[in-house]
Amino acid sequence: MAIGFIGLGNLGSAIAKRLSQVGEEVIVWNRTQAKASSLGFEIAHSPKALIEKCDTVLMCLFDSNGVRNVLCMENGLLSAELKGKTIIDLSTNHFNDVVEFHTLVGTKGGAYLESPVLGSVVPASKGELTVVCAGKEEVFLTCKPILEKIGQTLFNLKTPGMACKMKLINNLCLGSFMATIAECTALGESCGIDKAELLDILGAGGGKSLVLAAKTQKLINEDFSPHFSNAAINKDLHCLQDLAYSMNRPLYTASVVKELYSKMREMGKGDEDFSSIYQLFK
Repeated sequence: MAIGFIGLGNLGSAIAKRLSQVGEEVIVWNRTQAKASSLGFEIAHSPKALIEKCDTVLMCLFDSNGVRNVLCMENGLLSAELKGKTIIDLSTNHFNDVVEFHTLVGTKGGAYLESPVLGSVVPASKGELTVVCAGKEEVFLTCKPILEKIGQTLFNLKTPGMACKMKLINNLCLGSFMATIAECTALGESCGIDKAELLDILGAGGGKSLVLAAKTQKLINEDFSPHFSNAAINKDLHCLQDLAYSMNRPLYTASVVKELYSKMREMGKGDEDFSSIYQLFK
């Protein structure tokens, strides 16, 4: 049976194309129909119609507001008969909202797997994402064959909300590394060191990381077309601050890094790749 897909942003498009390339029939619904049409997928006229055609629907949306809308809108997913249906939510949700989504889908008789992904457009196109799930073990095992087509490494933390918390914690590393690499790059250039050579040296030294490997060419070319946007990581770090607040814990580096990405948004650069934070230091 076909797999349904909702949310054709940068990451969602890469994942949907990957599923198609490995032989899955993919039917989509997207709020902007022109985007769906340009990718050549069969298009359902509503989320309800989509899940009526597919036993499994994946969502990859910007935030919890988008997920809630797709679930609860007129002809949304929750308006369909969900018994025997599974929703795999790849979105990075707020840790409180996602617990509610488990309940909403379960109450309607469906299965919901919280499955935010670590990685961006390039690993998604190669099936090399890391997928961190939370949900019932039997639901995870049912979804595993699909997730293995997009993810190289899978985890199931089981308890609702835990996968989204882990994704937010991971993105503190991601945002901090990127900001530090960007500042080092700008500082080295100011010293008169060739940028490409500087990044090579960082890659052999203290800067060696998945982040640097993924973003070196973007920094050299100053090509900031989005794979993972400033707006997205700013949103995630804001959710992380909510998490820390709920636990009565301070955040130190996270607070500084979050405000750097807030500044990028204020500068009108929210839609650029998060590596464009380099411009702030340059």
